[in-house]
Amino acid sequence: MPTQPLPGIPASPEVTEIERALTRITYLSTRARQHERLMALADVPLDRAAVALLRQVADSEPLRPGELANRLGVEASHVTRTAQQLQKSGYVTRVPDPQDRRAQRIQLTETGRQAIARIRDVGARGMELALADWSPEELRQLATLFHRMVDDFLSHAADDETDPRPAEPAGTA
Repeated sequence: MPTQPLPGIPASPEVTEIERALTRITYLSTRARQHERLMALADVPLDRAAVALLRQVADSEPLRPGELANRLGVEASHVTRTAQQLQKSGYVTRVPDPQDRRAQRIQLTETGRQAIARIRDVGARGMELALADWSPEELRQLATLFHRMVDDFLSHAADDETDPRPAEPAGTA
């Protein structure tokens, strides 16, 4: 299977609809007003960048700032600034890297663990309300398909990173 879209060949209608739905979900989930509402309900006064970093650390802690930057797709300086703010607020701490004592990793504190648990709980309860009319089987199917899709996206992204072919400039065929 090719790792790049084929120029001039349209995506299938099904894939086009999936892309449209994902765009809508992304828009809805990243609106500032939605974030502020979630933070108010969770009683966590953090911006979106700080929450993204907390979520990543919670899912795979502790990590070096450079690894966090790679996983979040941002510059290392962004992670450093955000981590410093979170450290001052008591959500994270820095710990020595066991493989290299000169390096440090970012780890959640108990306050950080409680905050991310509240954020996730409020988010899950909101999702549960929105999907209240779905059957347990439909929810299982959706979860299975979402996980499969994310795994395939990650696999495809890894293939793109290891593809030895040079990327074609935009507008060339």
